[in-house]
Amino acid sequence: MPPVHNVAIVGAGGRIGGQIVEALVKQGKHKVTAITRPDSTSSMPAGLHDIKKADYSDHDSLVKALSGQDFLIITMGIMAAKDSQQKLVDAAKEAGIKYIMPNEWGMDVAQNEQLGNDTMLGPGHLAMREYIEKAGLTWISMACGFWYEFSLSGAEMRYGFDFKEKKVTLFNDGNIKLYTSTWPQVGRAVAKLLAREDLESFKNAAVHVYSFYISQRDMLASVLHVTGDKESDWTITTEDVQERFERGMKILQGGNWHGFAIALYSRCFFPDVVPSQEGRFDNEKLGLPQEDLDQYTKIAVGYAGKEAAAWI
Repeated sequence: MPPVHNVAIVGAGGRIGGQIVEALVKQGKHKVTAITRPDSTSSMPAGLHDIKKADYSDHDSLVKALSGQDFLIITMGIMAAKDSQQKLVDAAKEAGIKYIMPNEWGMDVAQNEQLGNDTMLGPGHLAMREYIEKAGLTWISMACGFWYEFSLSGAEMRYGFDFKEKKVTLFNDGNIKLYTSTWPQVGRAVAKLLAREDLESFKNAAVHVYSFYISQRDMLASVLHVTGDKESDWTITTEDVQERFERGMKILQGGNWHGFAIALYSRCFFPDVVPSQEGRFDNEKLGLPQEDLDQYTKIAVGYAGKEAAAWI
């Protein structure tokens, strides 16, 4: 029998949180409880076993909400209070939870120290892993790269695409590849992981998954295929990826958070990133399906100009 039966999730009303809940509910092997703030107005996904309200500033409130759970999944936005995870870990320990999936979604920064330092994400992620271990709990993170639909549709600062103006900025020549994941694939990965009887074999480690190993040129070809556009309909420019990273950092230092997105994404196209990931993927072990690139490109095109403009 799998060691996990009751799963609590913070951020169930969010994009990735909703996908995880949907996959867990569809799998039908766990009771899923959403942990949400008393004043939250987020719509909750269907199929939840329960919804527990908790005041993050009240330790006892969090402990009560987390009691009876086996696994805690944390999904939070980048603007969440810095001590939110620590408070959740403290409460999870007292509530008797053994496993925590921290709010790390993206790269496994432990495999590339320079990447972690350059993106400013590494020190915080590693510190949280250490904090969980010192609390006597087990962490399992999900290394999934950037979310494909979000990143493709989310303005030029991410994968370089501006759908409104039909412009794309290619980093170097646009042929640098990276691993990227769809929201549903990550949801499936979490669900399949939690159903495993050998969950302990993933103790204090990152699970590596992906949907596509592609370049910007591959993305553009897919965009043209699903939209019916010709390449001549688009304005294509290039930018040195190192210079783009440095430009993003300068913009961030000037107080504009768009600079962080520019720097973060461009840094993950550097040549040292893919070698640190090769041979680490758990797709086959988890039984994850191969996905259709055009299907998710079409979804991203649908997002562009509607919701993505507001995604910082």
